[in-house]
Amino acid sequence: MWDRWGMDLLDLVLHPVRLRITYAMSGGRTRTTAELCAALPDVPKTTVYRHVGLLLEGGVLEVAEEQRVRGAVERRYRLRRDRQTIDPETGASMSLDDHRHGFAAAMAALHAEFNAYLDRPGADPFADAIGYRQGILWLSPDEHAEMISEMRQVFASRAANQPAPGRSPRMMSLIQFPTEEHDK
Repeated sequence: MWDRWGMDLLDLVLHPVRLRITYAMSGGRTRTTAELCAALPDVPKTTVYRHVGLLLEGGVLEVAEEQRVRGAVERRYRLRRDRQTIDPETGASMSLDDHRHGFAAAMAALHAEFNAYLDRPGADPFADAIGYRQGILWLSPDEHAEMISEMRQVFASRAANQPAPGRSPRMMSLIQFPTEEHDK
C-alpha cells in the first residue's frame, strides 16, 4: 500500500478528481497535464496538477515520454500497465466504510463527468444515445453469477479497443447490489 501523509491506495484512487483523471487516461491514452486540464475544464488547473502529482507518486500514473518544449520539459503520462488500480485482494479487504467512500467518490466523479458532457457546446443527449436507467431484477445466486459473467464478456470484448477514427470514449457504469435483505 502506498503511504503519503497517511494516505493508502484506496484513499489515493477513490477521490472524484483522481478518478476522473484515470478515466481521461484510459484506453491506452497518453496525455500531458495541460491536455488533462483541457479534458477537465471544470476542475481548476492547480487541482489537476496536484492530483496528477499524487497519482504519479503513488504509482498509478507513469511518465510515458519527456520532451523539451520552449525550454521546459513536457511530460506525457499514462496509466501504469503493470498493475490494476484496486486488485481483487484489496477489494476483498475493503471495509464497509471503504465501500461507502468508494461508492460516493465514483458517483461524484460520474456526476461531474455527466455535467461536463452537458456543458459542452452542442451536447445532444438524444443524438448521443445517452442512458441512465435503473430496474429491479429478481435473480437466484446462480442467475446472478451467470449474468455477471455474461456482462464481463460483453465489456471484455470491447475493453481492448484503442482510440481510432469513428470511435469516441463512452463512460459505462454498472452498479448492482441487493435492494432488500434476502435469505442466503
